[in-house]
Amino acid sequence: RSSYSCCYFVLPCCFFDFHGKYSRRQSKKTQYREYLDFVAQVGFVCGFHVEEDCLRIPSTKRVSFIGKSRTYPAAERALIDKQITEFINSHRTCAVATCDRRVGFNHEDHCGGLCKEAGSEPPEDETETAGTIWIPGFQPREKVEQVRNCASLPRDFVDEVVLNVANLLLNAAPQKSCSDKQGGNMNTWNQGESLSLREVAEHLDKEILKKLKSEYGGLQTLLKNNHQVFKVLDGRVHIRDWRKEKPRSKTKPEVKRRLSAEAFKTRLCWFFIHHPDGCSLPSEACPYAHGTEELR
Repeated sequence: RSSYSCCYFVLPCCFFDFHGKYSRRQSKKTQYREYLDFVAQVGFVCGFHVEEDCLRIPSTKRVSFIGKSRTYPAAERALIDKQITEFINSHRTCAVATCDRRVGFNHEDHCGGLCKEAGSEPPEDETETAGTIWIPGFQPREKVEQVRNCASLPRDFVDEVVLNVANLLLNAAPQKSCSDKQGGNMNTWNQGESLSLREVAEHLDKEILKKLKSEYGGLQTLLKNNHQVFKVLDGRVHIRDWRKEKPRSKTKPEVKRRLSAEAFKTRLCWFFIHHPDGCSLPSEACPYAHGTEELR
């Protein structure tokens, strides 16, 4: 309905009508097939040559519909739009339309039969003219969907939050120290303390929290995004100790292991730069670069 030049592709999945859950109207078909016919029917009513295809994907819901061309000339657009409005109103006010036509019937037969089957004209107070909203209160999505998973936040803001939370965990009492026994070295590495997300939030600036509230998941999402530094488990935030991480699988072919190693260090090690004890791993074992000279 957006424009005459519009084309569409739809992969029907969940059973919904224009206003809510789709109600079954026929018992001779499976629920899935009946719903597919309904979706195809909508395409026909909107004046499309509807094509059906079965996708090669690992899902039980694989049937899709494509509308690439119209069944009427552009000059008849206003007439068809009025017909679409009546169709939508009939499904809102009278959910008894039972059209058993399959893909392949012509547009005139399909729509004419449907309008007769749907029953009477919608009540005057619910009649909508072409070009108005479909359902009172309906709000379409914005043309550009805003990314709100903390990925679009300014880098300096994210770095500030990460540093503040890490210092909070490192300076929390009592401090946990883990012995580094690699090569016989008994130096301790401060792993810090774990705190709940609420405790972390209570120590952050109000302006920071206000900015994070507009993001999906807020503080927890930001910390999970920075998995190099933090581990969030059961609502508690920990400093990640890379010595305890499971080693990479060695079942890969030698060629693949060699290629991945060549493109390994593409980011600087946060611990090497910011942690008071440096990185818990030696340079050759750390997946991140200890200095810009190691970046590839």
